Amino acid sequence: MDFNVKKLASGAGLFFTRAVQFTEEKLGQAEKTELDAHFENLMSRADCTKNWTEKIYRQTEVLLQPNPSARIEEFLYEKLDRKAPSRITNGELLGQYMQDAAREFGPETPYGSTLTTVGECERRLGAAERDFLQTSTISFLSPLRNFLEGDWKTISKERRLLENLRLDLDACKTRLKKAKLSEAKAAMAPDFQETRPRNYVLSASASALWSEEVEKSEHELRVAQTEFDRQAEVTRLLLEGISSTHVNHLRCLHEFVEAQAAFYKQCHFHMHELKKELGRLPNAFALSSTQSVVAAGTAAEDISSPVEKDTLKIEEVQAPATGTRKAKVLYDYDAADSSELSLLADELITVYTVPGMDSDWLIGERGNQKGKVPVTYLELLS
Repeated sequence: MDFNVKKLASGAGLFFTRAVQFTEEKLGQAEKTELDAHFENLMSRADCTKNWTEKIYRQTEVLLQPNPSARIEEFLYEKLDRKAPSRITNGELLGQYMQDAAREFGPETPYGSTLTTVGECERRLGAAERDFLQTSTISFLSPLRNFLEGDWKTISKERRLLENLRLDLDACKTRLKKAKLSEAKAAMAPDFQETRPRNYVLSASASALWSEEVEKSEHELRVAQTEFDRQAEVTRLLLEGISSTHVNHLRCLHEFVEAQAAFYKQCHFHMHELKKELGRLPNAFALSSTQSVVAAGTAAEDISSPVEKDTLKIEEVQAPATGTRKAKVLYDYDAADSSELSLLADELITVYTVPGMDSDWLIGERGNQKGKVPVTYLELLS
């Protein structure tokens, strides 16, 4: 118990000394040991890294999970060291509702069959989104969080310790300065004509005491300087490690971009397939009376007009002398009719454009075979 009281009193005295030194520095009544410019730059760079990493981390969390309630729930599960339950994505939920509605309306009806097709596409989009969220969390969010909760906490702890040792060092310098001033005053020779011998003896004794105080203060200063220098070196090494942190975060950023690009590419592919499937489904839209009149007038004009509309005949299309390119097929593609060319993933074909063709299509050639191919299924090579 006595030991604990002494330790508590010693700690309180040390805290008071640091507080006094800090206050006097702020008031301009005490000198402060300044760190070198390189060290200050390292600390400024570390602070900048921490602040922007935290902002990027928080905003990426919002991007991946816009629902704040869901983010709080995941945070609580993490703090309780429990695995968060698997959560269905909004796309998957929408797809499920559409397919349930299709069963109610009748999957054979035009509306029901369309709901089934769109619902299946939405579920695929939701699954792709879930994979993207998992990949981004592992490859990007986790490294940023590890830095904020691990490396940065260590750096902050060592910097606080360095600041405390600096206050101790400057307090020792202040005590040594005061002790030397007192020693100089006590060492002044007294005037024997005006001072009694008793006072001279007291003055000599005070001078000896102040000499001992100076030696003690010098020893404390050497110890404080050694501890400060050692801690400054440890902190400097940690701050220089920020460069490695930047390299690691750069790699994670590339992985995040690749995951995001793959996700959007999947979404584009699924939506393109959905458009094709919807185009093959029966059209059950009823024309309004106005549309019927317009359609009838157009049909009459077509009957009375002897001019036939020009149609693109693949077999008559000739490859241009220049402008052909090689292309790599990304996905398998089944031709919808005789004007299109079926494709196999990873094969190389020759492609070119012809006037009047939709920009979403190209003419593709493979040996003696020729036909229209969708641009989204190709990777054009230089």
